[in-house]
Amino acid sequence: MPYTFSNCKLERQYKKLYTINNYGETELWDCRIIDKKQEDQFLLKAVIFDMNGVIIDSEPMHVRIPFIIDLIKDLHKNGIKLTIASSSPSEAIEDVMESLDIKQYFDGYVSGMSLANPKPAPDIFLEAAKRLAIEPEECIVIEDSYNGVAAACAAGITCIGYVNPNSGNQDLRKAAILVEGFDEIDYEFIKQTYQVTHSPLTIVSSENFIIRELTVDDINDLYQIYQQPKIREFLDDFGDSLEVERDKHKAYIQNIYRFYGYGLWGVFFKKSGRLIGRCGIEFKMLDQEEVYELGYLLDTTYQGHGYAKEFVLEVLHYCFFELEIHRIIAVIDKKNLRSIHLAEQVGMQRVGECIRNYRDCYKYEITYHS
Repeated sequence: MPYTFSNCKLERQYKKLYTINNYGETELWDCRIIDKKQEDQFLLKAVIFDMNGVIIDSEPMHVRIPFIIDLIKDLHKNGIKLTIASSSPSEAIEDVMESLDIKQYFDGYVSGMSLANPKPAPDIFLEAAKRLAIEPEECIVIEDSYNGVAAACAAGITCIGYVNPNSGNQDLRKAAILVEGFDEIDYEFIKQTYQVTHSPLTIVSSENFIIRELTVDDINDLYQIYQQPKIREFLDDFGDSLEVERDKHKAYIQNIYRFYGYGLWGVFFKKSGRLIGRCGIEFKMLDQEEVYELGYLLDTTYQGHGYAKEFVLEVLHYCFFELEIHRIIAVIDKKNLRSIHLAEQVGMQRVGECIRNYRDCYKYEITYHS
């Protein structure tokens, strides 16, 4: 996987994502935009603000961060509970709320001075959620410091990292999202960020199938499909124990689903809810070329009924029209006649040959131009 850190900056209304790679370089990638049908899968109830460095700046003292009051008002208008979790004493928090005339928008605050363990311990954010009578996973934290981000992560809360130039050189790599200002940050952006970081998402729904992101618990069923001889024969990324496969998928959720906006998804039969296969795309290198590669497999029990063609076509349509990918490759073992037949059925054309993991393979391609 080319990225190990989850830092990114979403650009609202655009399918763009900034990530920091292993070398500390910022790069731009496509990012998923949540469909309206998926909004009810997740419910954001509260936003927890740090005070110093997020609501007010430290240099000069007590100067409000630009556009932060607009964000506070917009979140309040949309029914989101708000609280402050700050290491400052209660008197200082009260003074800031009064001076900025924002006390009426907040449901309270927590001062770290009243707790035994300061940030980066999770205590302050767990206490904030407790006082709001909600679960930690129903919140988002906005922080500008390493200790604050670490505390939010330790509490199991999605964290937005604010890159404040007056806060020093802070390591915010554990944050889910990085923002450089609040001028375009509003309720919709915060909600979108929450949804992006709370898998699984349903990708598409067809006549017979629901295609969605795989959870760690789904790996148990997928592992059983992997055991089928006709499936295992052509698998290159399998050979570990169930526990290792589950651990690998935890990393996959963090590094692929949440920020690339695509990956290998689960195919679930609508009638029974049973996981019967896997299909999706991955970003890979092939013959020194960066490509989007299609992958698919289907439980042998369900083969021979046209099901694979149905869900592969749905995935291709999603990639072309939602992700705006215009060229997709498939690399298929020459011995995998069923998979070759399927590729040709969905309109892919053979364009060459290659070696993949010591296998002689055909390279198939399908393109779309708007």
